[in-house]
Amino acid sequence: MKVVLLHGADASEPPEDPVLGQIEDTLRGLGHETTRVPVAGDVQAVFQSLVAAAPAIVFNLAESFDGKSALESNVAALLNLIGLRYTGSSPAGLLMAGDKSLTKQVLSFQKILTPQFASVFRGALDHVGDLTFPLIVKPPQEDASLGITSKSVVRDIKELFGTMDSLQREFQSPILVEEFVEGREYYVGVLGNVNPQALPVIELDFSAFPADRPKVASYEAKWGDGGTGGEGETGAEFAGTKSIFPTDLDPALGKRMQEVAVSAFNALRLRDYGRVDLRVTPDERIYVIEVNPNCYLEQTGEFARAAAESGLAHGQLVARILELAQARYSR
Repeated sequence: MKVVLLHGADASEPPEDPVLGQIEDTLRGLGHETTRVPVAGDVQAVFQSLVAAAPAIVFNLAESFDGKSALESNVAALLNLIGLRYTGSSPAGLLMAGDKSLTKQVLSFQKILTPQFASVFRGALDHVGDLTFPLIVKPPQEDASLGITSKSVVRDIKELFGTMDSLQREFQSPILVEEFVEGREYYVGVLGNVNPQALPVIELDFSAFPADRPKVASYEAKWGDGGTGGEGETGAEFAGTKSIFPTDLDPALGKRMQEVAVSAFNALRLRDYGRVDLRVTPDERIYVIEVNPNCYLEQTGEFARAAAESGLAHGQLVARILELAQARYSR
């Protein structure tokens, strides 16, 4: 079977995202023919490359178009227009999950707990909840914690207005302001469609995080200094976080987190696979802080590690995602 790997970066230019080669090797090992198509630059060229490839299915790894995260759903929409089958969520699911403000409104309607929030753009309020400090300020349509730093957590009006102004200047978009939930942070992967299943819980461990900074999964904490975890402030946050399988987690609480994750996955009408990020307070209130459709599949990443913990090695996980997509189109 011919499979196109649709990806967001130009694989001809290093450094290449390792997940691309890992998935390509797996698919070839399963006997499939693979072709890579980057989604960057001229949309007409992308269209022509996809039509010329004539794949049986597209493995959609594109988290942006031409580096713009807000256009992720448009990539799936293009695949729909061409009539191609593909893995992962639909344009509707990607749009709802890709806009954090919209995500929170959908979750709130479904009675799924999420921090109180407001959506603001140049003084105009799109939505406002009953907010109390401390708050966290973030761009609502960026992924990988882009735009989030230790200074994103604000504790008074002066800090709030200053941070909002800075982000609006940088991203030229509405700003999401939400209550900052003090507590432990967890990632729960979800796999499946008709009866999606939650994977084992992973915790983002902040125990070695700098004591003078709020415990947030900032861009620096996730990627370090340009992704290298170098010296200095960014290195301290990067070195101070690690993802672990918690050994002190009450099984009943873990089950509740998995149930919340599946509920959020279904509420946003996601498909095949995704990851739900949670914060849990000391009194065990579970808040959904973000939902990630088509999440990162690199074999040392949280989703793949959780799948392996459940018995699905990386190659089996890739094969399972392909099977789930094919089953959707066979109905």
